[in-house]
Amino acid sequence: MRTIAIVNQKGGCGKTTSVVNLAGCLAADGARVLVVDMDPQAHATLALGIDPDALEENLFDVLVDPGTPVPIDRIVLGVADGIDLAPSGIVLSALEQKLVAEQAEDRTERLASALASAQEAYDYALIDCPPNVGLLTFNALRAAREVIVPLETSFFAIQSVQKLLETIGLLSDRIAHDLSVRILPTLFDARTRYSRDTLAEIRDLFKELCFDTVIRQNVKLREAARRGAPLVSFARTANGALDYSALAVEVAAESVEDELDAPALGADTAVEPPRQVIVQFRNAEARDVRIAGDFNGWVPDKGVQTRREKAGGEQVWTKILELPPGTYQYRYVVDGDWREDPSNPEKAPGRVGERNSLLVVR
Repeated sequence: MRTIAIVNQKGGCGKTTSVVNLAGCLAADGARVLVVDMDPQAHATLALGIDPDALEENLFDVLVDPGTPVPIDRIVLGVADGIDLAPSGIVLSALEQKLVAEQAEDRTERLASALASAQEAYDYALIDCPPNVGLLTFNALRAAREVIVPLETSFFAIQSVQKLLETIGLLSDRIAHDLSVRILPTLFDARTRYSRDTLAEIRDLFKELCFDTVIRQNVKLREAARRGAPLVSFARTANGALDYSALAVEVAAESVEDELDAPALGADTAVEPPRQVIVQFRNAEARDVRIAGDFNGWVPDKGVQTRREKAGGEQVWTKILELPPGTYQYRYVVDGDWREDPSNPEKAPGRVGERNSLLVVR
């Protein structure tokens, strides 16, 4: 089971939205997902259609007394196809105060211990953390191996995330626990130059830590929270569903990069040599253009050479691929926005209602 903590000490950045909708898109691809709500505000619990005040037990009961622990599967609720929930409640605030008062060595290990019994039951555990770096968040970081930091595309959000990354680094050193951290730009409004410039600054500042996916502002995401379900479950072609589906592809691809590098066929199987394939994307305003497809596990620009030049007032991105004969689906990632190839009329249906461009190598 891959355990991923979604963390940001700043509220309103799309943290809970990212947990719920990433869970929905991973589950739509066949994964078994456990959402762990470590926020006393219980927003993930509410966003998955559960009233925290109506529950007799929640994570507090699992974590409060390691001497007589309540197994996590006793509180887990099935909330959608492929998604289970370990719910929260306001009583978790009391747990944090209790942990602060204790000097027990295991006070930061309790969530990790609780999740140990769920390792075989799920492919992913997504932990929604409170908007602070207290002992509840510390428990989440100790249980996780990966961290996703949703980052609103604004100047002040960048400053707070830099401090958060420093804190995560210090905590990792303190507990000798390595964490892989990725930045997810959220609340992006492509219509404004401010958002476009801020996104460019985020990519320049955090470089390879940034996901290629960018989560656009989308009112449907708020509607999903009100309905208590991931957006992909009822509006698969909405921008929010498409964005989180793209994120799910990136997250899943990270676990199979070694497999992608391995030869797909046996050593004794004859394989035709790859052809050099060149595709181009032209745009006057784009700052960053990458290509992703089933030829590189949908990891943007993995194994791709890029040339960039100006021609006739436009920026031209030339992508050079080495591909054996076959048929491939692909899309461009333009400033974080996944798009079809406008110069290629050949299309094929994607997994969540969008269309992919089709490339045939002979």
